Amino acid sequence: MINPLQLIEIACAVLILGAGIFVYRRKPVEGERHYDTQGAVVLFVIAVIIAIHGLGWMDYHPTATELETYKGLKAMTSH
Repeated sequence: MINPLQLIEIACAVLILGAGIFVYRRKPVEGERHYDTQGAVVLFVIAVIIAIHGLGWMDYHPTATELETYKGLKAMTSH
């Protein structure tokens, strides 16, 4: 289930992605060189990282072995 903070992160990622598209597609002003593709790519990368975090794909999920080890250590330390 997505909580409200994750929803905000996903919305921000969409807005940053839109800003990247805007920067990439922007027409240069007359007499100006057009070198904004690097800035657009940076915005795309930031948007992807924020979206991945917002979707919860960076959450830690212990393996079965790690859980078993934790339970064993907990049983050894509690008297």
